[in-house]
Amino acid sequence: MKALHRLASLTALLALFTFGAMAQTASLEGEVKGEDGKPLKDALIKLDRKDIKGAYKVKTNKKGQWFHAGLPLGTYDVSLEVDGKVADMVKGVRTRLGDPLPVNFDLSKMAAQRKAMEQAASTGKVTEEMSREMTKEQKEALEKSAKERAAALAKNKELNDAFNAGMENLKSKNFPASIEAFDKAAAMDPKQVVIWANKAEAHVGFAGTKTGEEQIAELTKGMDAYSKALELKPDDAGMHNNFALALAKAKKYPEAQAELDKAAQLDAPNAGRYYYNLGAILTNVNQLEPASIAFKKAIGADPNYADAHYQYGLYLFSKATITADGKTVPVAGTTESFQKYLELKPDGQFAEAAKGMLAAVGSQVNTEYKNPNAPAAKKGTTKKK
Repeated sequence: MKALHRLASLTALLALFTFGAMAQTASLEGEVKGEDGKPLKDALIKLDRKDIKGAYKVKTNKKGQWFHAGLPLGTYDVSLEVDGKVADMVKGVRTRLGDPLPVNFDLSKMAAQRKAMEQAASTGKVTEEMSREMTKEQKEALEKSAKERAAALAKNKELNDAFNAGMENLKSKNFPASIEAFDKAAAMDPKQVVIWANKAEAHVGFAGTKTGEEQIAELTKGMDAYSKALELKPDDAGMHNNFALALAKAKKYPEAQAELDKAAQLDAPNAGRYYYNLGAILTNVNQLEPASIAFKKAIGADPNYADAHYQYGLYLFSKATITADGKTVPVAGTTESFQKYLELKPDGQFAEAAKGMLAAVGSQVNTEYKNPNAPAAKKGTTKKK
């Protein structure tokens, strides 16, 4: 009995980890010309991923060229910064596999266009050169467009400033300031998924600093923000996963399970990871029965998910009984779960614990699962008790 208790205590100290699936990557490249038409050296290119969080940077070389490899597949806003200010931006660039996707910037063309537009906006008139080539209707349209563009730029700057403030405060875990900034950004543009997603994360993070009713209130706000994000992008498996984890923290386990099911349906190759995530959350709050269901679903989605086999084995081990003579009698499947883990990960983080569990139930470790490159085991370590 004491040995069983010691082993159970040991397993309680083992941390649960979630592992991201290996992602395919892509690359972007381009050339930058300054307002004088020459290659622009040391210009800063920022790549901000819009479908989920992600930010990358690279500078141009002496030929004005830039290149960034290893980017996760997704949608990016590519911006050019010169002297600390955004000089140009290309939004919604979707990466692809294979050859690098080109994104070029030519500030000389922009300078000429800007000069003409600024003149039209400030004077209400177009240049003589433009006038010769434009009809009256075109001139009026250009003047109107210039004014609208100026207003749009001012609004976009305010929106970007609010969003960036929210992100900076979120990174530093200043959750109240982050929420305030995201609220401001959402009021200006309520159709931006990324705003709602990060606002949700800020509320869930803030909830972690609270207790009781205050914690529930912040979790509720976070779940509401996730719901709005999913209204805008219902096919985002990652968003459903994050929503599920927030629901689990709020002890809404059936709802969390439903969200994980949606994530698994939308992203079948990663279904095992989604279910494992839920199982980890549930285990950490001592909800062992629903956690066991999640781990079993993770195994069903990915039979080679080693850690899911181990965690399910721990659940089964907790169901063991002790006979009158002190022997541990495991329920069906316990030994198979730990043996499967050792088969898949003979040197994994839970390998020694799995061997200990097998020894506790009087089962011998199958030596054919051992890593042939590992040091030889000491005599007697794999024998039955």
